[in-house]
Amino acid sequence: MKAILKRPLTFSNILLIAANLVPIWGVWLRGWDAKQVFLVYCLETIIIGLYNILQMWLITWVKGKDEWTNGTTTSMVSGYFFMFFFLIHYGFFVFIQMGIFTSTSGTPGLQMGPLGTFELVTHFRKYLTGYAQWLLLFFAIAYGIGILKDFVLSGAYKTVSLNQQMFTPYARIFIQQFVVILGSFFLLFGGGKIFILIFAVVKIYVELWVDMKKLLEKAGKKKDGVPQ
Repeated sequence: MKAILKRPLTFSNILLIAANLVPIWGVWLRGWDAKQVFLVYCLETIIIGLYNILQMWLITWVKGKDEWTNGTTTSMVSGYFFMFFFLIHYGFFVFIQMGIFTSTSGTPGLQMGPLGTFELVTHFRKYLTGYAQWLLLFFAIAYGIGILKDFVLSGAYKTVSLNQQMFTPYARIFIQQFVVILGSFFLLFGGGKIFILIFAVVKIYVELWVDMKKLLEKAGKKKDGVPQ
């Protein structure tokens, strides 16, 4: 698929690029534990999902309902249905990602499998060092400021469809899902520093070159039979 260039970069893109350079600096130059940074990346997935639910709620507050397509049938449904569907569907991806990590990371005190996933999500501060907590906060602030500027203050929430917003995190999350799974095996064999470098570079590439919104718009037009 031909990459869609993102020009110009938005303020949120610049913030996230800066945030993704911090782990490289920390792991390679400051001696940070790659597993701790990996934990932050896993929890970042949850932050993305929570922010997306807030964005969908704001659209729902304005629109109330939007079109929902099921096969060949289209109907108007409440925005809260979109939010519930996203919570279940996205939560499934997060559950898989976190389950793989808790089963392979060897984090002290963290159980393997579903129980470890629940423990990590509900008591993440117990398993994050000071610098990892600050890094997670940095990501949360970067996403929050970007959404405030590019989504709220710009008025984008008044025009974007719930269907489009619901799928906005998935292009990024599919890439992250693949790299997280791959990264788990890197960590098993002591290649954490290399993995963090590759992961951060891939994420920066996505922010620089791939316009998620345009990809979703193109996908929607193809589905509706509109020629590109």
